[in-house]
Amino acid sequence: MGDLLLTGIGHLTTNTGDPVSDAAVAIESGTITYAGPARDAPSQGEADRIDCEDRCVIPGFVDAHTHLVFAGDRSDEFARKMSGASYQEIAASGGGIHSTVGATRAATEEELFVDAAARARRMIAAGTTTLEIKSGYGLDLEAEIRLLRVAQRIGEEFPITVKTTFLGAHSVPPEFKQHREGYIQVLIDDMIPAVAPLADYCDVFVEEGVFSVDEGRRILVAAADHNLGARVHAEQLGHSGGAMLAAELGAVSADHLDHATSDDADALAEAGVAAVLVPGASYNLRSPQAPGPMLWDAGCTVALATDCNPGTSYFESMALVISLAVVQMGLTAEQAIWSATRGGALSLGLDDRGLIEIGSVGDLVVLDAPTPNHIPYRPATNLVWKTVKSGQVMAV
Repeated sequence: MGDLLLTGIGHLTTNTGDPVSDAAVAIESGTITYAGPARDAPSQGEADRIDCEDRCVIPGFVDAHTHLVFAGDRSDEFARKMSGASYQEIAASGGGIHSTVGATRAATEEELFVDAAARARRMIAAGTTTLEIKSGYGLDLEAEIRLLRVAQRIGEEFPITVKTTFLGAHSVPPEFKQHREGYIQVLIDDMIPAVAPLADYCDVFVEEGVFSVDEGRRILVAAADHNLGARVHAEQLGHSGGAMLAAELGAVSADHLDHATSDDADALAEAGVAAVLVPGASYNLRSPQAPGPMLWDAGCTVALATDCNPGTSYFESMALVISLAVVQMGLTAEQAIWSATRGGALSLGLDDRGLIEIGSVGDLVVLDAPTPNHIPYRPATNLVWKTVKSGQVMAV
C-alpha cells in the first residue's frame, strides 16, 4: 500500500456526485484521504507524485463475473457459431462447457496458473483492479479445488483483489449424464463442504437443460449452510426463473439476465440483488442484450462484467464491455462506467471501492483522454495511462 498524490486531473469521476474539474487525489497507506479541487489538496509530504496533465481519472474497474481459470481452446466453436450453430447444438455435439472441462481436468495446477496469470496481467493493464473468478470447468472435487486455488493465487501474486466463486453447478458432467441426481448429491454432500474454505460465493447455472429452479435452490441453500453467498446464472438463453430464485434467496447477484422481465427487475430491486450484465456473451452469441435500462430504472444495482471465458465471451477488457453496454444495450456512458466500477464493487460486497472519496481504497485509473466518454467512443484503444492499486502505480 502506497502514498500517492495525483494532480493535474482535468476530469475526476468520483461516483459520489458531479465530476470535478482541475482536481487532485491524495492516497495514504492505500486509502484515499482527499479527492476534490486541486486548490485545496494537501501537500502530502514524501508521497509519490503524478501530474496527470489534464487527463481524466475514474475508479478502478471491478470485473464482477469471470471464468478466468481454464485450459483449452474453443476458437473452432466460435467459427461454428458464426456459421449458425446454436449454443445448445454445439453442446450436444460434445463441445461447449464439456470441451473445456476435458482440457481443464487434464491440465496441471501450474499450467492453469500460467495461463490465468497472462489474462490477469492484461486485465490489470486495461484498468481492472478487482476481479471475481469462478470455478466450474472441473466438475469434480479435485479439479474444482485446483481452479479455486489458482484463483486465490492470482489475488496473492498480482496487484488485484480477487473474490472467488464455486460454480460446480455449471453443468452436469458427462460421467453423471444418466444420474444427475447423484451429481447434485455430490455437490451438496461432498464438494460444497470441501471447497467452502476456498470460496466466497456459490453460483448455479439455472437454465433449461442445465439446473432447474428447484435444483438450484437446493444447492444454494446447502451452500448458505457453509457461509457461501449465493450468485445465480439467470435468464441467459431463455426465461428460466433464475432471477426470481435469486430474489427469493436474497442472492448477492443474478447474472446475465438477457431474458429478464419487468417483474424480474422489480423483484431483484426489492430484494437488493445486484444485476450483473455481461454484454460480451450476448454479442458473441448474437442474442438479445440484457434490458439494462429497464433494470436500472427499476432500481437494481447494475454491474457490468467481461464474463471472460473460452466459449462465449473471451473478453478481458472492461472498456469494450462498457462500449457494448452503451451502443447495444442502451445504458448511458455515465451509467455504464458506474456499473463497471461502483456497481461491480457493490455486487461483490466491497463497499470501499468503485468510488473515489475519503476512506475508500485507492484503486483508480488514469485515462489518456479528457473525459470517460472516450471509453465507449474509442473501444478498440487501451486508453489506460496508469493503473493505481491501493495507492501504488502498477507495472505489469
